[in-house]
Formats: sequence, C-alpha cells, structure tokens
Amino acid sequence: MRSHYAHLGLLSQLSSALGHESARLELRWMMQALREASNRQRGSSLAEMVARRMSGEPLQYILGSQPFGPLNLLARSPVLIPRPETEHWTMRLSEYVTPSASRPISLLDLCTGSGCIPLLLCHLWPSGSVRAFGVDIASEAIQLASENTAICGFHTPSDNPPSQSPSFRNTFRPILSDIRDPTFLRKSGLYPPFHVVTSNPPYIPRREYDSLPPSVRDFEDRRALLGDPDSEQGDGLTFYRDIARLVANEKLLADDGVLAVEVGKGQAKDVERILQDQAKLPKTTIWRDPWLIERVVVATR
Repeated sequence: MRSHYAHLGLLSQLSSALGHESARLELRWMMQALREASNRQRGSSLAEMVARRMSGEPLQYILGSQPFGPLNLLARSPVLIPRPETEHWTMRLSEYVTPSASRPISLLDLCTGSGCIPLLLCHLWPSGSVRAFGVDIASEAIQLASENTAICGFHTPSDNPPSQSPSFRNTFRPILSDIRDPTFLRKSGLYPPFHVVTSNPPYIPRREYDSLPPSVRDFEDRRALLGDPDSEQGDGLTFYRDIARLVANEKLLADDGVLAVEVGKGQAKDVERILQDQAKLPKTTIWRDPWLIERVVVATR
C-alpha cells in the first residue's frame, strides 16, 4: 500500500510538469528500465529518476537508451540524443544507396555522436556491403559510439590501411578527431575517397543557442549544437563550409559518391549553394522530414 501511494505521489509530481498522460507513460518506462536493471541503471530508484526528470533532464538520458529505427541505442549525457528526423532520412538514405556484398562501399560519418547514422545503415544494408567510419571531436561521443557498435554487433576494423579483402559483416569504427583540423584525415588514418559521406553537424546559430529549451542547452554538448564555434555572429553554417572544403580539396567523396547532410530549419537552400559552389557538387536535392521541414541536402557530381 505504501508503494502504491508513493507511486501516486511520483505520478502527481511528473503530471504537474508534463501533463497526466505524458507523466503516466514516462513513469511506466522508468519502471520498466528499473526492472531490466542494467549496469548503468543499477542503484537508481524510481524517486531518483523522477527527480532527474523534474530537473529538466531528458528522459533518454534517464532511461539510458533511445530507439533509432529498429535499433535501441545507448544514450548518455552530454552526447547528442538521436532525433526522429535523423532517423527518417537515414532510413530513406538506406533505400537511395543500395550496396551489396558483391559491390561493397565505404562510408564516413562526420560529427558522428552516438554513431546512430552509420550504425542504422550498417543494420539496414546487406551484410558485407559497407565499411563505415565515424569521426567526432568529443571523447564522450566516441566512447558511446564504441559501446553502441558493440551492442549492435558490428565489430570495428583495426587493419590500417583498410584491407581490400571481402568481409562477411558490415563494420563501423568511431575515431576521435577534429574535422576542422586541416590535417585530420592524415591524423585519423582515413583513406578517402568514400562512396558515401553523411553528417548531422552542429548547425544552431549562436543567436538562437541561448533560447534553446533547458533540456537541450543544459544537458547536451554545445559542441554538437553550436554551428559557429569561433564567432559571436554567424549563420550556423560553419561546418557545412568545412565539409565543402574537405570534398573539394581533400577528395573526400568518390566521383560517383553521395553526400547527405542534415540541416536546420530554413538552412537548406544556403547549404545547397555551399555544396554546389564550394564543394563543386552540382547535382543537389532537398529532402523534407515528416513535418515537411527541408531537413537534408543530398549532393552528387
């Protein structure tokens, strides 16, 4: 009986912040996470989880996971939480590009975060059809991406330079590096060109950063959000210009390759021009997300 009243009290606390229906669902998910009692959740109590949620912490960090397509990826602050719009275009890309074990490809994901984009593609594409790499500046992101790689069952290749022998499995290797460093490819041991280059880079202008919800601003890494890291003013497009430079000067993309980058609301046309003019990728198309926002620019030669 005491636990029943405690449960009602916690539900009431959450309801005051989230509304009754959302609170009921979140409380149920918290209880399920506690029942499953993985190592990262051991020692938590329901009251502690509710207190964290009441402080504004995202539910995904409290539960320790986030669904992404058919995958269930680990989520941990401060690494960016995978979003539904990213899941949507990654699923679409898996149908737009169709590798096979007889025609395998290489993939590079810039600003990889949790590794969600390459890991979902590794899951969706046929076994032995892709060798994927992901780069991020944050050690926390690389650690989490490595854990997600292990959970998803895609071993990380260690041979350097890459072996040309066929593989029976798709592979993904997260790499700690700064894509804005002009020598990052050499330092990272990466060997362009790549058949597919993907990125969900930081793209929020500084003027918008301070108005982000506290659940985002206070818990997710600003390096994964702020699109103009070196300027108080800017349009949020710094990383797209860096990516364009890599494509144009470092031959990052194969001649018949595909570049797909996620963009913020209202940025698609500007990013399209950057890729056309600076990356010399004349063929571009814009994909909308499920909410009809122009969300992805896809570019080829």
